[in-house]
Amino acid sequence: MEVRMNELIENQACEGYEQAIYQSILRNWDKVAKPLDSMGVFEPVIAQIGAIQGTNRPAFSNRVVVVFAADNGIVAEGVSQAGQEVTAICANNMCNKRTSVCVMAQEANTETVIVDVGLATPVNHPTMIQKNVRRGTRNFLLEPAMTQEEVYQAMEVGFSLAKSYKKQGYDVLGVGEIGIGNTTTSSAVAAALLKEEVKNVTGYGAGLSEEGLRRKIQVIEEAIAKYDLYHADAVTILRTVGGLDIAGMVGLYIGAAHYHIPVILDGVISEVAALVAETMVCGVRKYLIGSHKSKEPAAARIVDTLGLLPVIDAGMALGEGTGAVMMMQLIRTALAVYNECCPFAEVGISQYERFGETI
Repeated sequence: MEVRMNELIENQACEGYEQAIYQSILRNWDKVAKPLDSMGVFEPVIAQIGAIQGTNRPAFSNRVVVVFAADNGIVAEGVSQAGQEVTAICANNMCNKRTSVCVMAQEANTETVIVDVGLATPVNHPTMIQKNVRRGTRNFLLEPAMTQEEVYQAMEVGFSLAKSYKKQGYDVLGVGEIGIGNTTTSSAVAAALLKEEVKNVTGYGAGLSEEGLRRKIQVIEEAIAKYDLYHADAVTILRTVGGLDIAGMVGLYIGAAHYHIPVILDGVISEVAALVAETMVCGVRKYLIGSHKSKEPAAARIVDTLGLLPVIDAGMALGEGTGAVMMMQLIRTALAVYNECCPFAEVGISQYERFGETI
């Protein structure tokens, strides 16, 4: 039966994962011959993955990073160093496995796919997933970026992909994006949803000058005032100043929660999408795993609001899903410790006793 986005949003909540399995995995960690909690955040992350999958032995072999490609009409206002044509060039390079995330994913034995959900210029390549909703969003300083129907269409693209990858037997999804101007759309959405001053959640993106940053902040402030977005709901905010890449990720997250598959986030744009998804459907955040602490200023506020625990603190801001791939590598290593290290019972050491709270 086809699932419609408006029906899921109207439901306003999703099922949680198995708390009994989550606690069971944490107890299993305590049996591994090592100091208690010494794998840090990775212990609850492994427990979260297992609980989502419904097993004490989390599966992590089949991995794919889904990259949403879309253009943003707001680029016409001078908020980016590069022109809109660069998005299609980057998308074509990604199709040919020449971008950073592709190189990293090959090293990590992880698949990458790219989805045209809103490119202004078509990329006709056999590996491109053609799901274009419209050829770039509108300039939101002049008119809303999308219609509500376009938002739902993009969300349904993401939702359907989550369903498809679950059916194909993938254990985990990663997300990424490419699209000139999408740090502007993500900052606008974050400011409106968090009811925060624009300057506090807006950064340099892909290398703006000080003058460019001031222009970016001004454009977002004008749009928020024009549409009264501090008093708007999540769907209205997304369709007014968001992007089709963000909407696609929102749908993927909701789909992942619906079909019980964990998702590893990338940087600030994927985190903004997570904030939107959680605002629309309470509980989605339980299916999401943070990867890195983006240097974009909105990121810290969002991960704190959602209760995410990104472990990589390297000042990354590359996008494409690169942070998700790096986190996958770290999780694989932690999972090897969980699965393969000897328990206390086999090494002749008494199991450590727990006196305080787990992480």
